[in-house]
Amino acid sequence: MSKNRLSLPDVGKPRVKKSVFGPVSEELNSRLLALQRKTMSAGIPVLIVFEGWDAAGKGTALSDLLSAFDPRGTRIFTTHPPTREETLRPPLWRFWTRTPAKGSFVFLDEGWFRPLLDGIVDGSIEPAKARSALQDAVAFERQLADSGCLVLKFFLHITRKEQSRRFKTLKANRATAWRVTKEDRRRHRRYDDYRAAAERLMRATDAPGAGWRVIDANDRRRTIVEVGTAVAEALEERLSKHPAPGAKPARSPRGKSSDRASGRLARLNLSLDLPREKYETSVSALQDRIGLLHNRAFLQRLPVVIVFEGWDASGKGGAIRRLVRRMDPRGYDVVPVSAPTPTELSRHYMHRFWLGMPKAGHVTIFDRSWYGRVLVERVESLCQPDEWQRAYGEINELERHVLNSGALLLKFWMHIDRKEQYRRFRARATNPEKKWKISPEDWRNRRKWQAYEEAAEDMFRNTSRPGAGWTLVEANCKLHARIKVLSTVASALERRLDR
Repeated sequence: MSKNRLSLPDVGKPRVKKSVFGPVSEELNSRLLALQRKTMSAGIPVLIVFEGWDAAGKGTALSDLLSAFDPRGTRIFTTHPPTREETLRPPLWRFWTRTPAKGSFVFLDEGWFRPLLDGIVDGSIEPAKARSALQDAVAFERQLADSGCLVLKFFLHITRKEQSRRFKTLKANRATAWRVTKEDRRRHRRYDDYRAAAERLMRATDAPGAGWRVIDANDRRRTIVEVGTAVAEALEERLSKHPAPGAKPARSPRGKSSDRASGRLARLNLSLDLPREKYETSVSALQDRIGLLHNRAFLQRLPVVIVFEGWDASGKGGAIRRLVRRMDPRGYDVVPVSAPTPTELSRHYMHRFWLGMPKAGHVTIFDRSWYGRVLVERVESLCQPDEWQRAYGEINELERHVLNSGALLLKFWMHIDRKEQYRRFRARATNPEKKWKISPEDWRNRRKWQAYEEAAEDMFRNTSRPGAGWTLVEANCKLHARIKVLSTVASALERRLDR
Protein backbone atom coordinates (compact mmCIF):
# COMPACT_ATOMS: atom_id res chain seq x y z
CA MET A 1 0.00 0.00 0.00
CA SER A 2 1.13 3.55 -0.62
CA LYS A 3 2.69 5.29 2.36
CA ASN A 4 1.77 8.66 0.88
CA ARG A 5 -1.91 7.77 1.08
CA LEU A 6 -1.71 7.90 4.88
CA SER A 7 0.57 10.93 5.21
CA LEU A 8 -0.59 14.07 7.03
CA PRO A 9 0.62 17.06 4.92
CA ASP A 10 1.56 20.53 6.17
CA VAL A 11 -0.58 22.31 3.58
CA GLY A 12 -4.30 21.91 2.94
CA LYS A 13 -6.02 21.48 -0.41
CA PRO A 14 -7.77 24.40 -2.13
CA ARG A 15 -11.10 25.38 -0.62
CA VAL A 16 -14.32 24.26 -2.30
CA LYS A 17 -16.26 27.22 -3.67
CA LYS A 18 -19.76 27.80 -2.36
CA SER A 19 -21.18 27.86 -5.89
CA VAL A 20 -19.75 24.38 -6.53
CA PHE A 21 -20.59 22.97 -3.13
CA GLY A 22 -24.38 23.47 -3.25
CA PRO A 23 -25.22 21.22 -6.23
CA VAL A 24 -22.58 18.63 -5.27
CA SER A 25 -23.86 18.42 -1.70
CA GLU A 26 -27.49 18.04 -2.77
CA GLU A 27 -26.66 15.26 -5.22
CA LEU A 28 -24.43 13.53 -2.66
CA ASN A 29 -27.15 13.55 0.00
CA SER A 30 -29.65 11.93 -2.38
CA ARG A 31 -27.08 9.32 -3.33
CA LEU A 32 -26.30 8.51 0.32
CA LEU A 33 -29.97 8.16 1.32
CA ALA A 34 -30.62 5.76 -1.55
CA LEU A 35 -27.53 3.73 -0.63
CA GLN A 36 -28.59 3.60 3.02
CA ARG A 37 -31.92 2.05 2.04
CA LYS A 38 -30.21 -0.52 -0.18
CA THR A 39 -27.70 -1.35 2.55
CA MET A 40 -30.46 -1.82 5.11
CA SER A 41 -32.43 -4.04 2.73
CA ALA A 42 -29.32 -6.11 2.06
CA GLY A 43 -28.75 -6.58 5.80
CA ILE A 44 -25.21 -5.20 5.75
CA PRO A 45 -23.92 -3.81 9.07
CA VAL A 46 -21.85 -0.62 8.82
CA LEU A 47 -19.43 0.84 11.37
CA ILE A 48 -18.04 4.32 10.68
CA VAL A 49 -15.35 5.74 13.00
CA PHE A 50 -14.25 9.38 13.11
CA GLU A 51 -10.78 10.18 14.43
CA GLY A 52 -8.58 13.21 13.94
CA TRP A 53 -7.07 16.33 15.44
CA ASP A 54 -8.68 18.39 18.17
CA ALA A 55 -10.81 21.10 16.52
CA ALA A 56 -10.69 19.25 13.20
CA GLY A 57 -14.49 19.25 13.07
CA LYS A 58 -15.28 15.61 13.79
CA GLY A 59 -18.61 16.50 15.37
CA THR A 60 -19.52 18.79 12.49
CA ALA A 61 -18.53 16.21 9.89
CA LEU A 62 -20.57 13.58 11.69
CA SER A 63 -23.58 15.89 11.86
CA ASP A 64 -23.31 16.82 8.17
CA LEU A 65 -23.04 13.16 7.13
CA LEU A 66 -25.98 12.12 9.28
CA SER A 67 -28.17 14.81 7.75
CA ALA A 68 -28.26 12.69 4.60
CA PHE A 69 -29.44 9.53 6.39
CA ASP A 70 -32.74 8.29 7.74
CA PRO A 71 -32.13 8.47 11.52
CA ARG A 72 -34.20 5.33 12.12
CA GLY A 73 -31.35 3.22 10.83
CA THR A 74 -28.46 4.92 12.64
CA ARG A 75 -26.93 5.09 16.10
CA ILE A 76 -24.24 7.52 17.26
CA PHE A 77 -21.85 7.00 20.19
CA THR A 78 -19.35 9.41 21.69
CA THR A 79 -16.72 7.16 23.19
CA HIS A 80 -14.45 9.68 24.88
CA PRO A 81 -13.70 9.67 27.73
CA PRO A 82 -14.70 6.18 28.89
CA THR A 83 -17.28 5.95 31.66
CA ARG A 84 -16.40 4.40 35.02
CA GLU A 85 -18.27 1.25 33.97
CA GLU A 86 -16.20 1.06 30.79
CA THR A 87 -12.88 1.48 32.62
CA LEU A 88 -13.72 -1.62 34.69
CA ARG A 89 -14.12 -3.79 31.56
CA PRO A 90 -11.65 -5.01 28.92
CA PRO A 91 -10.70 -2.04 26.69
CA LEU A 92 -12.57 -3.30 23.63
CA TRP A 93 -15.74 -4.13 25.60
CA ARG A 94 -17.28 -0.71 24.92
CA PHE A 95 -16.71 -1.13 21.19
CA TRP A 96 -17.84 -4.76 20.91
CA THR A 97 -21.07 -3.92 22.72
CA ARG A 98 -21.76 -1.14 20.22
CA THR A 99 -21.19 -3.06 17.02
CA PRO A 100 -23.98 -2.64 14.45
CA ALA A 101 -26.74 -5.13 13.77
CA LYS A 102 -27.41 -6.30 10.24
CA GLY A 103 -28.79 -3.49 8.13
CA SER A 104 -27.89 -0.74 10.60
CA PHE A 105 -25.27 2.02 10.79
CA VAL A 106 -23.22 2.81 13.89
CA PHE A 107 -21.14 6.01 14.01
CA LEU A 108 -18.38 6.41 16.58
CA ASP A 109 -17.08 9.84 17.54
CA GLU A 110 -13.59 8.49 18.26
CA GLY A 111 -12.73 4.87 18.94
CA TRP A 112 -9.74 2.96 20.27
CA PHE A 113 -7.25 5.10 18.28
CA ARG A 114 -7.06 8.25 20.46
CA PRO A 115 -6.20 6.66 23.85
CA LEU A 116 -3.55 4.49 22.21
CA LEU A 117 -2.10 7.49 20.36
CA ASP A 118 -1.97 9.55 23.57
CA GLY A 119 -0.30 6.71 25.44
CA ILE A 120 2.36 6.22 22.78
CA VAL A 121 3.25 9.92 22.53
CA ASP A 122 3.26 10.78 26.23
CA GLY A 123 4.79 7.45 27.29
CA SER A 124 1.96 6.55 29.66
CA ILE A 125 1.55 3.13 28.03
CA GLU A 126 4.41 0.64 28.02
CA PRO A 127 5.63 -0.50 24.57
CA ALA A 128 4.59 -4.12 25.23
CA LYS A 129 1.10 -3.07 26.27
CA ALA A 130 0.86 -0.76 23.27
CA ARG A 131 1.72 -3.67 20.97
CA SER A 132 -0.90 -5.85 22.67
CA ALA A 133 -3.55 -3.13 22.39
CA LEU A 134 -2.69 -2.62 18.73
CA GLN A 135 -2.89 -6.36 18.07
CA ASP A 136 -6.27 -6.57 19.81
CA ALA A 137 -7.67 -3.62 17.86
CA VAL A 138 -6.56 -5.05 14.52
CA ALA A 139 -8.16 -8.39 15.42
CA PHE A 140 -11.40 -6.65 16.41
CA GLU A 141 -11.67 -4.83 13.10
CA ARG A 142 -10.72 -7.87 11.06
CA GLN A 143 -13.31 -10.04 12.79
CA LEU A 144 -16.02 -7.51 11.98
CA ALA A 145 -14.89 -7.26 8.36
CA ASP A 146 -14.67 -11.05 8.00
CA SER A 147 -18.26 -11.38 9.23
CA GLY A 148 -19.52 -9.02 6.51
CA CYS A 149 -19.49 -5.70 8.37
CA LEU A 150 -18.36 -2.65 6.42
CA VAL A 151 -15.78 -0.83 8.55
CA LEU A 152 -14.85 2.74 7.58
CA LYS A 153 -12.25 4.75 9.48
CA PHE A 154 -11.74 8.48 8.88
CA PHE A 155 -8.89 10.63 10.16
CA LEU A 156 -9.77 14.30 9.86
CA HIS A 157 -6.55 16.20 9.26
CA ILE A 158 -5.87 19.89 9.74
CA THR A 159 -2.51 21.65 9.66
CA ARG A 160 -0.86 22.97 12.79
CA LYS A 161 -1.53 26.50 11.63
CA GLU A 162 -5.22 25.80 11.05
CA GLN A 163 -5.56 24.14 14.46
CA SER A 164 -4.00 27.17 16.14
CA ARG A 165 -6.39 29.49 14.29
CA ARG A 166 -9.43 27.44 15.35
CA PHE A 167 -8.31 27.32 18.97
CA LYS A 168 -8.02 31.11 19.02
CA THR A 169 -11.48 31.47 17.50
CA LEU A 170 -13.01 29.12 20.05
CA LYS A 171 -11.28 30.79 23.02
CA ALA A 172 -12.33 34.25 21.85
CA ASN A 173 -16.00 33.34 22.36
CA ARG A 174 -17.19 32.82 25.96
CA ALA A 175 -19.74 30.29 24.74
CA THR A 176 -17.08 28.05 23.15
CA ALA A 177 -13.93 28.78 25.15
CA TRP A 178 -14.53 25.71 27.34
CA ARG A 179 -14.05 23.46 24.34
CA VAL A 180 -10.29 24.14 24.29
CA THR A 181 -8.89 22.14 27.17
CA LYS A 182 -5.44 21.89 28.72
CA GLU A 183 -5.07 18.49 27.02
CA ASP A 184 -5.90 20.07 23.65
CA ARG A 185 -3.21 22.72 24.15
CA ARG A 186 -0.71 20.10 25.32
CA ARG A 187 -1.29 18.01 22.20
CA HIS A 188 -1.01 21.11 20.03
CA ARG A 189 2.43 21.88 21.47
CA ARG A 190 3.51 18.37 20.47
CA TYR A 191 1.77 18.48 17.10
CA ASP A 192 4.74 17.05 15.16
CA ASP A 193 5.16 14.15 17.60
CA TYR A 194 1.46 13.35 17.33
CA ARG A 195 1.51 13.55 13.55
CA ALA A 196 4.43 11.14 13.26
CA ALA A 197 2.83 8.70 15.72
CA ALA A 198 -0.57 8.94 14.03
CA GLU A 199 0.94 8.12 10.65
CA ARG A 200 2.75 5.08 12.08
CA LEU A 201 -0.37 3.91 13.88
CA MET A 202 -2.57 4.27 10.81
CA ARG A 203 -0.15 2.33 8.65
CA ALA A 204 -0.01 -0.44 11.24
CA THR A 205 -3.81 -0.71 11.30
CA ASP A 206 -4.61 -0.11 7.64
CA ALA A 207 -5.92 -3.49 6.52
CA PRO A 208 -8.23 -4.82 3.79
CA GLY A 209 -11.79 -4.33 4.92
CA ALA A 210 -10.78 -1.79 7.57
CA GLY A 211 -8.60 0.78 5.83
CA TRP A 212 -8.00 4.39 6.82
CA ARG A 213 -9.14 7.41 4.83
CA VAL A 214 -7.32 10.67 5.54
CA ILE A 215 -9.69 13.61 5.03
CA ASP A 216 -8.50 17.17 4.41
CA ALA A 217 -10.54 19.01 7.04
CA ASN A 218 -9.01 22.46 6.66
CA ASP A 219 -12.13 23.51 4.77
CA ARG A 220 -15.58 22.44 6.04
CA ARG A 221 -17.13 22.16 2.59
CA ARG A 222 -14.28 19.97 1.35
CA THR A 223 -14.65 17.77 4.45
CA ILE A 224 -18.35 17.20 3.72
CA VAL A 225 -17.68 16.31 0.10
CA GLU A 226 -14.71 14.01 0.80
CA VAL A 227 -16.38 12.14 3.67
CA GLY A 228 -19.71 11.78 1.87
CA THR A 229 -18.08 10.64 -1.36
CA ALA A 230 -15.90 8.11 0.45
CA VAL A 231 -18.92 6.65 2.29
CA ALA A 232 -20.98 6.49 -0.91
CA GLU A 233 -18.21 4.75 -2.86
CA ALA A 234 -17.59 2.26 -0.06
CA LEU A 235 -21.30 1.41 0.18
CA GLU A 236 -21.57 0.95 -3.58
CA GLU A 237 -18.55 -1.34 -3.63
CA ARG A 238 -19.88 -3.37 -0.70
CA LEU A 239 -23.34 -3.70 -2.26
CA SER A 240 -21.79 -4.90 -5.51
CA LYS A 241 -20.27 -7.82 -3.59
CA HIS A 242 -23.42 -8.78 -1.69
CA PRO A 243 -23.85 -11.34 -0.19
CA ALA A 244 -20.79 -10.87 1.98
CA PRO A 245 -17.88 -13.00 0.85
CA GLY A 246 -16.65 -15.18 3.73
CA ALA A 247 -13.04 -14.63 4.69
CA LYS A 248 -10.68 -17.51 3.99
CA PRO A 249 -9.61 -19.44 7.09
CA ALA A 250 -5.91 -19.00 6.47
CA ARG A 251 -5.24 -17.86 10.05
CA SER A 252 -6.84 -20.88 11.71
CA PRO A 253 -6.87 -23.95 9.48
CA ARG A 254 -8.69 -27.01 10.66
CA GLY A 255 -5.93 -29.42 9.75
CA LYS A 256 -6.57 -33.13 10.02
CA SER A 257 -9.49 -34.45 12.02
CA SER A 258 -8.56 -35.65 15.46
CA ASP A 259 -7.78 -39.30 16.06
CA ARG A 260 -10.32 -40.29 18.69
CA ALA A 261 -8.23 -43.21 19.89
CA SER A 262 -5.24 -41.00 20.72
CA GLY A 263 -7.12 -37.83 21.69
CA ARG A 264 -7.15 -36.18 25.11
CA LEU A 265 -10.64 -37.46 25.91
CA ALA A 266 -9.73 -41.07 25.20
CA ARG A 267 -6.91 -40.88 27.74
CA LEU A 268 -9.12 -39.77 30.63
CA ASN A 269 -9.76 -42.25 33.42
CA LEU A 270 -13.55 -42.18 33.82
CA SER A 271 -13.50 -44.86 36.52
CA LEU A 272 -12.31 -42.36 39.14
CA ASP A 273 -14.60 -42.35 42.16
CA LEU A 274 -14.98 -40.40 45.40
CA PRO A 275 -16.72 -41.67 48.55
CA ARG A 276 -19.65 -39.57 49.71
CA GLU A 277 -18.11 -39.02 53.17
CA LYS A 278 -14.88 -37.61 51.73
CA TYR A 279 -16.86 -35.49 49.30
CA GLU A 280 -18.98 -33.90 52.02
CA THR A 281 -15.89 -32.95 53.99
CA SER A 282 -14.00 -31.60 50.96
CA VAL A 283 -16.81 -29.66 49.29
CA SER A 284 -17.62 -27.56 52.35
CA ALA A 285 -13.98 -26.64 52.94
CA LEU A 286 -13.46 -25.75 49.27
CA GLN A 287 -16.59 -23.62 49.16
CA ASP A 288 -15.48 -21.65 52.22
CA ARG A 289 -12.05 -21.21 50.64
CA ILE A 290 -13.54 -19.98 47.36
CA GLY A 291 -15.83 -17.57 49.23
CA LEU A 292 -12.81 -15.91 50.87
CA LEU A 293 -10.89 -15.86 47.59
CA HIS A 294 -13.88 -14.24 45.89
CA ASN A 295 -13.69 -11.41 48.41
CA ARG A 296 -9.97 -11.03 47.79
CA ALA A 297 -10.56 -10.95 44.04
CA PHE A 298 -13.04 -8.12 44.53
CA LEU A 299 -10.62 -6.13 46.69
CA GLN A 300 -7.80 -6.65 44.19
CA ARG A 301 -10.11 -5.84 41.26
CA LEU A 302 -9.38 -9.15 39.56
CA PRO A 303 -11.92 -10.06 36.84
CA VAL A 304 -12.53 -13.79 36.47
CA VAL A 305 -14.01 -15.61 33.48
CA ILE A 306 -14.97 -19.28 33.90
CA VAL A 307 -16.20 -21.33 30.93
CA PHE A 308 -18.04 -24.66 31.17
CA GLU A 309 -18.40 -26.90 28.13
CA GLY A 310 -19.10 -30.62 27.87
CA TRP A 311 -21.63 -33.29 27.04
CA ASP A 312 -25.34 -32.98 27.76
CA ALA A 313 -25.99 -34.26 31.31
CA SER A 314 -22.27 -34.15 32.16
CA GLY A 315 -22.91 -32.16 35.34
CA LYS A 316 -22.14 -28.58 34.33
CA GLY A 317 -25.09 -27.15 36.23
CA GLY A 318 -24.33 -29.13 39.38
CA ALA A 319 -20.71 -28.04 39.36
CA ILE A 320 -21.68 -24.39 38.89
CA ARG A 321 -24.15 -24.52 41.79
CA ARG A 322 -21.49 -25.88 44.14
CA LEU A 323 -18.93 -23.39 42.82
CA VAL A 324 -20.98 -20.28 43.67
CA ARG A 325 -22.35 -21.63 46.99
CA ARG A 326 -20.23 -19.31 49.18
CA MET A 327 -19.64 -16.50 46.68
CA ASP A 328 -21.23 -13.11 47.30
CA PRO A 329 -24.17 -13.08 44.84
CA ARG A 330 -23.51 -9.39 44.13
CA GLY A 331 -20.12 -10.26 42.70
CA TYR A 332 -20.82 -12.95 40.14
CA ASP A 333 -23.04 -13.69 37.16
CA VAL A 334 -23.92 -17.03 35.63
CA VAL A 335 -24.64 -16.71 31.90
CA PRO A 336 -26.55 -19.70 30.48
CA VAL A 337 -25.98 -19.89 26.73
CA SER A 338 -28.59 -21.42 24.45
CA ALA A 339 -29.52 -21.02 20.80
CA PRO A 340 -29.14 -17.36 19.78
CA THR A 341 -32.25 -15.19 19.51
CA PRO A 342 -33.12 -13.32 16.29
CA THR A 343 -31.68 -10.15 17.86
CA GLU A 344 -28.43 -11.95 18.70
CA LEU A 345 -28.25 -13.46 15.22
CA SER A 346 -28.37 -9.94 13.75
CA ARG A 347 -24.91 -9.18 15.17
CA HIS A 348 -21.49 -10.78 15.15
CA TYR A 349 -21.73 -14.06 17.05
CA MET A 350 -19.21 -12.80 19.63
CA HIS A 351 -21.39 -9.79 20.53
CA ARG A 352 -23.60 -11.56 23.08
CA PHE A 353 -20.59 -12.99 24.89
CA TRP A 354 -18.91 -9.61 25.16
CA LEU A 355 -22.05 -8.30 26.85
CA GLY A 356 -21.46 -10.78 29.68
CA MET A 357 -17.77 -10.07 30.28
CA PRO A 358 -17.15 -9.24 33.95
CA LYS A 359 -15.99 -5.92 35.25
CA ALA A 360 -12.94 -5.70 37.49
CA GLY A 361 -13.41 -7.64 40.71
CA HIS A 362 -16.35 -9.69 39.44
CA VAL A 363 -16.79 -13.25 38.17
CA THR A 364 -18.70 -14.37 35.11
CA ILE A 365 -19.45 -18.06 34.65
CA PHE A 366 -20.50 -19.10 31.14
CA ASP A 367 -22.64 -22.25 31.04
CA ARG A 368 -21.63 -22.96 27.45
CA SER A 369 -19.95 -20.20 25.52
CA TRP A 370 -18.40 -18.91 22.29
CA TYR A 371 -17.13 -22.46 21.77
CA GLY A 372 -20.56 -23.31 20.39
CA ARG A 373 -19.22 -21.98 17.10
CA VAL A 374 -16.75 -24.87 16.79
CA LEU A 375 -18.97 -27.47 18.47
CA VAL A 376 -22.72 -27.44 17.89
CA GLU A 377 -22.64 -24.94 15.00
CA ARG A 378 -19.95 -26.99 13.28
CA VAL A 379 -21.55 -30.40 13.83
CA GLU A 380 -25.10 -29.27 13.06
CA SER A 381 -24.00 -27.24 10.00
CA LEU A 382 -25.44 -24.04 11.47
CA CYS A 383 -22.58 -22.03 9.99
CA GLN A 384 -20.36 -22.39 6.95
CA PRO A 385 -17.11 -24.41 7.17
CA ASP A 386 -14.98 -21.30 6.62
CA GLU A 387 -16.82 -19.60 9.51
CA TRP A 388 -16.18 -22.26 12.14
CA GLN A 389 -12.63 -22.82 10.88
CA ARG A 390 -11.97 -19.08 11.18
CA ALA A 391 -13.50 -19.09 14.66
CA TYR A 392 -10.49 -20.83 16.24
CA GLY A 393 -8.39 -17.73 15.58
CA GLU A 394 -11.22 -15.40 16.61
CA ILE A 395 -11.67 -17.26 19.89
CA ASN A 396 -7.95 -17.11 20.63
CA GLU A 397 -8.02 -13.38 19.93
CA LEU A 398 -10.98 -12.84 22.26
CA GLU A 399 -9.30 -14.77 25.04
CA ARG A 400 -5.99 -13.02 24.47
CA HIS A 401 -7.71 -9.66 24.89
CA VAL A 402 -9.42 -10.84 28.07
CA LEU A 403 -6.04 -11.98 29.43
CA ASN A 404 -4.37 -8.73 28.33
CA SER A 405 -6.97 -6.82 30.34
CA GLY A 406 -5.77 -8.62 33.48
CA ALA A 407 -8.46 -11.28 33.84
CA LEU A 408 -8.11 -14.84 35.07
CA LEU A 409 -9.56 -17.28 32.52
CA LEU A 410 -10.51 -20.88 33.35
CA LYS A 411 -12.03 -23.38 30.90
CA PHE A 412 -13.58 -26.71 31.87
CA TRP A 413 -14.72 -29.61 29.72
CA MET A 414 -17.01 -31.99 31.63
CA HIS A 415 -16.50 -35.46 30.19
CA ILE A 416 -18.65 -38.58 30.53
CA ASP A 417 -18.93 -41.67 28.35
CA ARG A 418 -21.95 -42.64 26.26
CA LYS A 419 -23.10 -45.30 28.69
CA GLU A 420 -23.18 -42.84 31.61
CA GLN A 421 -24.98 -40.24 29.52
CA TYR A 422 -27.64 -42.79 28.58
CA ARG A 423 -28.13 -43.70 32.23
CA ARG A 424 -28.57 -40.04 33.19
CA PHE A 425 -30.94 -39.38 30.31
CA ARG A 426 -33.12 -42.32 31.40
CA ALA A 427 -33.08 -41.13 35.01
CA ARG A 428 -34.22 -37.68 33.95
CA ALA A 429 -36.94 -38.99 31.65
CA THR A 430 -38.50 -41.05 34.45
CA ASN A 431 -38.23 -38.40 37.20
CA PRO A 432 -41.13 -35.89 37.16
CA GLU A 433 -38.95 -33.28 38.87
CA LYS A 434 -36.15 -33.59 36.28
CA LYS A 435 -38.11 -34.43 33.15
CA TRP A 436 -37.85 -30.83 31.97
CA LYS A 437 -34.07 -31.24 31.69
CA ILE A 438 -34.31 -33.76 28.84
CA SER A 439 -35.50 -32.97 25.31
CA PRO A 440 -35.79 -34.77 21.96
CA GLU A 441 -32.78 -32.74 20.82
CA ASP A 442 -30.65 -34.30 23.58
CA TRP A 443 -31.50 -37.79 22.33
CA ARG A 444 -30.86 -36.75 18.74
CA ASN A 445 -27.43 -35.32 19.60
CA ARG A 446 -26.35 -38.71 20.99
CA ARG A 447 -26.38 -40.09 17.46
CA LYS A 448 -23.64 -37.60 16.54
CA TRP A 449 -21.35 -38.47 19.44
CA GLN A 450 -18.35 -39.21 17.24
CA ALA A 451 -18.70 -35.94 15.32
CA TYR A 452 -18.93 -33.98 18.57
CA GLU A 453 -15.92 -35.80 20.00
CA GLU A 454 -13.84 -34.99 16.93
CA ALA A 455 -14.94 -31.36 17.14
CA ALA A 456 -13.97 -31.24 20.83
CA GLU A 457 -10.52 -32.68 20.13
CA ASP A 458 -9.97 -30.11 17.37
CA MET A 459 -11.11 -27.43 19.82
CA PHE A 460 -8.62 -28.50 22.50
CA ARG A 461 -5.78 -28.56 19.98
CA ASN A 462 -6.56 -25.19 18.42
CA THR A 463 -7.54 -23.16 21.50
CA SER A 464 -5.16 -24.28 24.24
CA ARG A 465 -2.82 -21.38 24.87
CA PRO A 466 -0.77 -20.09 27.83
CA GLY A 467 -3.24 -18.69 30.34
CA ALA A 468 -6.15 -20.23 28.44
CA GLY A 469 -5.66 -23.96 28.69
CA TRP A 470 -8.41 -26.53 29.10
CA THR A 471 -9.09 -28.50 32.28
CA LEU A 472 -10.67 -31.82 31.35
CA VAL A 473 -12.88 -33.15 34.13
CA GLU A 474 -13.59 -36.86 34.57
CA ALA A 475 -17.31 -36.56 35.28
CA ASN A 476 -18.73 -40.10 35.32
CA CYS A 477 -18.59 -39.65 39.09
CA LYS A 478 -20.35 -36.36 39.85
CA LEU A 479 -18.75 -36.05 43.26
CA HIS A 480 -15.23 -36.36 41.85
CA ALA A 481 -16.07 -33.86 39.07
CA ARG A 482 -17.36 -31.21 41.48
CA ILE A 483 -14.34 -31.48 43.75
CA LYS A 484 -11.95 -31.25 40.78
CA VAL A 485 -13.69 -28.11 39.51
CA LEU A 486 -13.72 -26.43 42.92
CA SER A 487 -10.12 -27.30 43.74
CA THR A 488 -8.95 -26.11 40.30
CA VAL A 489 -10.72 -22.77 40.71
CA ALA A 490 -9.45 -22.30 44.26
CA SER A 491 -5.84 -23.09 43.34
CA ALA A 492 -5.92 -20.82 40.27
CA LEU A 493 -7.35 -17.92 42.30
CA GLU A 494 -4.73 -18.36 45.01
CA ARG A 495 -1.85 -18.43 42.55
CA ARG A 496 -3.09 -15.29 40.84
CA LEU A 497 -3.98 -13.35 43.97
CA ASP A 498 -0.69 -14.23 45.68
CA ARG A 499 1.47 -12.88 42.86
